[in-house]
Amino acid sequence: MVRKIIKIDELRCNGCGACVSVCREGAIRMAGGKAKLLRDDYCDGLGNCLPVCPCGAITFEEREAPAFNREAVKANAQKHGGTAPPVMHGCPGMRSKTITRDDKANATPKQPASVQSNLRQWPIQIKLVPPAAPYFNNANLLVAADCCAYTCGSFHADYMKNAITIIGCPKLDDVDYSDKLTGILKNNHIKSVKITRMEVPCCGGLEHAVQNALQNCGKMIPWQIVTLGTDGGVAEG
Repeated sequence: MVRKIIKIDELRCNGCGACVSVCREGAIRMAGGKAKLLRDDYCDGLGNCLPVCPCGAITFEEREAPAFNREAVKANAQKHGGTAPPVMHGCPGMRSKTITRDDKANATPKQPASVQSNLRQWPIQIKLVPPAAPYFNNANLLVAADCCAYTCGSFHADYMKNAITIIGCPKLDDVDYSDKLTGILKNNHIKSVKITRMEVPCCGGLEHAVQNALQNCGKMIPWQIVTLGTDGGVAEG
């Protein structure tokens, strides 16, 4: 039969494993550092993997392929002891997880409050986060240029506390984050958005991407921009 099925461009694939993480049917695995379609009949053709690919390596195609075999998918999942094969096939750094912090815990002499970590989820790179990750729902979202945390010594306490933090550098990543950010804002209840950027010109790409996402998501979300100087202080806010 001819049906819609995913196609993976191995030349564009960077081997991050994001698609493996979100494929509940176990249709994709990593082999030789690249994502590969394991079996045609494991792919349901719904494309949950498409939006999480940071490289645009996954597309749809219509071709001759066996029908989606739900029973085979279930049998494959049972071999791995769950509803889907474990994410171990992909990069361990891509596994989404929520990090619980006790905000009321007393600081210890070894770890005063000013240096306690306020990171609440993983991963944090904009290119790698799944837009539908559960930690985005009801979140105060911090979109930060990745230099900010190294410039501002109290960045965790001042900006990351009680926020979900995602970071990026538009100059180094050479990608427009607008689509990914729009998906995050559109598909989750985001309570607020704060952008922290450096005063350097290249950070303008991050700011513009967030502004485009805010305009395209179809929601009214409170937002704020904080610009840091290279000395760590607030240049403008």
